[in-house]
Amino acid sequence: MDVNIIYNIEHEMPLGIPIATYFYLTGLSAGSFIISTMAYGFGMVKFKPLGKIGVVMATLLLVIAPMILLIDLEQPLRFWHLILYLRITSPITWGTFLLTLYPVNCMIYGYFMFKGDMKRTKIFGLLGIPLALLVHGYTGFILALGKARVLWNTAIMPPIFLVSAMVSGLAMMILVVIVKDFIIQKGKDPNRDLIYALGNFLVASIVLDLILIGIDLSVLLTSTTEAYRAALMLLNGPFSFLFLGVELILGAIIPLLLFLSPFTKRWIPAYVIASVLVMIGIFAMRCIMVIGGLTLPLS
Repeated sequence: MDVNIIYNIEHEMPLGIPIATYFYLTGLSAGSFIISTMAYGFGMVKFKPLGKIGVVMATLLLVIAPMILLIDLEQPLRFWHLILYLRITSPITWGTFLLTLYPVNCMIYGYFMFKGDMKRTKIFGLLGIPLALLVHGYTGFILALGKARVLWNTAIMPPIFLVSAMVSGLAMMILVVIVKDFIIQKGKDPNRDLIYALGNFLVASIVLDLILIGIDLSVLLTSTTEAYRAALMLLNGPFSFLFLGVELILGAIIPLLLFLSPFTKRWIPAYVIASVLVMIGIFAMRCIMVIGGLTLPLS
């Protein structure tokens, strides 16, 4: 009998779509919050219309995201154990506090913004940026600590999660602005310059995301045998369609072409198509990382 069959015993997959969805929602929240602070934290006046929208979206998404975790628990009523039974060296313990502090800060930041207190708005906006980054960064850090999971166990995992959060957050805000200006307000006074500015930021974020993916793939292809198998799983294995077709082509290459082409770079419907594709691509990335990482045999 093949020794590998004996060694690689099949186990129930502990993480699935709900966890991938949780990672996705926290990324959208972090991206929305950071975009909100561009005007109120860093003085970028042209992004001021996104301040209130961004903080509302960030808060709502951070309310929904932990509910996904509770749904995934086999005994959701025991979630309070994460608060009482702490382990300072555990990323999950830190995540518990971050998931508590971050939405509270979002609400305080939003309160002062709607009240018109710009001084305190700026203070809590700037305080919220590291919280937003940590909330999503720790999810990548949790995966990176999976020593036996070759797809996860890389120092570049947290930066990949953070950059992809900005990508999805920017795409969502473009859609929100377009819906507000062209559907709710029926195109009476659309802020096209704001949409174009968000598109430029999104292009830069997609390019950075592709660079990080390229670095990760190049390391996998030239590292250990197990890492090489992980790369092959993405390139011509069971996850190749999601990775090459959905994440890269639909979620990155086509949107870049739509944003950069002289025929579509000022065409609002192209921004809608590109933003939707980007959000689908980032969700595919979350599924690939979570489920694909568990699919590979333990190394």
